[in-house]
Amino acid sequence: MSGLLRTEAVAALAAARGTMLSVVTMRAVEPWNALGQADERNVNVVGCMGSAGAVGLGLAIARPRERVLVLDGDGSLLMQLGTMVSIGDRRPENLYHVVFENGIYETSGGQPVPGRESADLRAIARASGYRYDVSFDSLTELRAGLPTTLSLPGPVFISLAISGPGQVANPVAVPNKATQIENMRLALGQS
Repeated sequence: MSGLLRTEAVAALAAARGTMLSVVTMRAVEPWNALGQADERNVNVVGCMGSAGAVGLGLAIARPRERVLVLDGDGSLLMQLGTMVSIGDRRPENLYHVVFENGIYETSGGQPVPGRESADLRAIARASGYRYDVSFDSLTELRAGLPTTLSLPGPVFISLAISGPGQVANPVAVPNKATQIENMRLALGQS
């Protein structure tokens, strides 16, 4: 089976994150948090499938000097596909939209996503106005390509071909949404 394990991809993204603000949704939340990334510069978007890109866009517009990393899923993104058009319209130079593509709604039972065999999210990103779109399907490529990719002016669409979930070594409790929002507000110096 070709592609990345989600846990490997998340670990590579965590290693490259630096001080970026992060917005994480669905199946990427647990490995992201287990790697210590659920800090005051992170918001987990759960319970509102499809909203990670919109939340990331709002942060990118509100904080133009902060780089924003969005970890999204293909099924989640398809729930609010219009967000890509909004991102392309605003063209925030500080937004990096990572999409884990496995072709299924993994959270709700593994149903195939619409257009699994024919839709091309990278082409949709280009047509929507993203400045760059890149894809990775191996850990070696991802590790080698992330520094350059995360230095491009956004919005950048990053497609990751995911072959499986992988194992989370040390699961941790996820802070509640109110705590996450308050922590980010404080980290960004908002009173």
